[in-house]
Amino acid sequence: MRLRSFRLRIALLSAILAGTALVSFGLVAWRLIYAAKVNRLDARLESQVIRATRPRLQGRWGSFIASLPSELGADTDTPIALLVLDQQGRRLYQSDNWTDDFNINLLLPSYSPFFSAVQFNSPGHLSYDPEKFSSSQPNRKLDTSPSADRLPDGTLPDPQVMTQRTATGSWRVAAVDFPPAQAVLAINLQAIDQEMAAIRNIFVLVISGILLLIAGGAWGLSGNALHPIRKLTSAIQQVTVTGLDQRVPIGTGDLEFVELIQVFNQMLERLSRSFKQASRFSADAAHELKTPLAILQGELEHTLQHTEPGSPMQQSLSTLLDEVSRLNSIVRKLLLLSLADAGQISLHKVEVNLSTLLTVIVEDIELSAPHLEVQTHLPADLAVWGDLDLLTQLLQNLISNAIKYNLANGWIRIAGHQQGTNVQITITNASKPIPLPDRKRIFDRFYRGDPARTRKVEGIGLGLSLSREIARAHSGDLTLDPTPPGQTSFTLVLPGRVEASDTITPSKNL
Repeated sequence: MRLRSFRLRIALLSAILAGTALVSFGLVAWRLIYAAKVNRLDARLESQVIRATRPRLQGRWGSFIASLPSELGADTDTPIALLVLDQQGRRLYQSDNWTDDFNINLLLPSYSPFFSAVQFNSPGHLSYDPEKFSSSQPNRKLDTSPSADRLPDGTLPDPQVMTQRTATGSWRVAAVDFPPAQAVLAINLQAIDQEMAAIRNIFVLVISGILLLIAGGAWGLSGNALHPIRKLTSAIQQVTVTGLDQRVPIGTGDLEFVELIQVFNQMLERLSRSFKQASRFSADAAHELKTPLAILQGELEHTLQHTEPGSPMQQSLSTLLDEVSRLNSIVRKLLLLSLADAGQISLHKVEVNLSTLLTVIVEDIELSAPHLEVQTHLPADLAVWGDLDLLTQLLQNLISNAIKYNLANGWIRIAGHQQGTNVQITITNASKPIPLPDRKRIFDRFYRGDPARTRKVEGIGLGLSLSREIARAHSGDLTLDPTPPGQTSFTLVLPGRVEASDTITPSKNL
């Protein structure tokens, strides 16, 4: 799944890149350290395995093996094994730690075991006959000087060194064929392995700490880099009908975001200008239509009074008068909506008892829709401060909507209660299910939903939109509630009655 957080992606990417580099460096460094330790050990092994072939050590290999830990730079408890052979492959000395698991053939290709001439005088000690060396090398003198470490041609011997694994662990094994003897010297790598394990653990801790620092630093730097974006987001969230004059200050922002902020501010400027023009046009058009419609309505009413009752002319004039009244209602609603868009709805606030107001409206329901069952659950005093006419229109719109979209022999339930400092009114009615697309657009202007559902219902799709604007003008809100199938419910929330110390227009209680 793709990560949607830009900051998180930056932090993870930085950690992955840095982690790859650090792990690679750690592996290379660990291998180099290991190789350096092994090479240093190899140099000492080669020197000591050559010493082991010197004739002067005959009979003293026990003391020689005891001195090897200090010579090889190892601990005294580090296992060390030594095997000395003559040129015919007969064992001259074998240490206690020696095991036949070592593959000597890989180190001494000419090695051929020959044990018949071996005589054990005591455990761990082999007899040694110097004549056997002299017989194999008749023209070679035994030399104990440092030059004895060289071959007859003056060159140094070339010991063979390799790592072998046995049942007792990993060993570094060195072997040399240096007349008059052959020697194999092995040291257990347990100490080096422990040192390398400690180094590995240190690398893991250090690399983990560095990765956390890098990830945290990348998170902080990306957050700082995204600060202009957060400012832009905050400004966008404030872009409302009354907030189109908001602008994002450029200040000393990063160059990469200056152009973006400038474009956004220019967009707000164009949007504000277009909105003002549209709002002004709507308000002007509605205002200009009021006068001719009022004149037309007056003339129709005057003519209707002088028309013969029951005549076709009277029926036509009555139809025209109804349409003019409908146009008056549309114009009035459009004018209120344009004022709401501009944030200029003028509220004449008085103390309004919503319980009393709803009781009066319920009485009208019983007259206009006697087939509907009306249930009310209202406290005696649900008082708010607001515009009486606008709140009456809001509640009438909701009740009218509940009647229009109700089922045959349906019901309407009106409930109200005080919730903290707010007053909440819920109007629920029986209805057909509202499709999800219609629920999302139910407060849109001139939107009436599925034509099959609304074709027999009068209206123009402005009632709910206007009702919500009136609620918001009173610092409240109107919402469509989630309900079980077969119901529709709207909830109106308005601020409750303010304290007496607040400045309120003198009013009367409804």
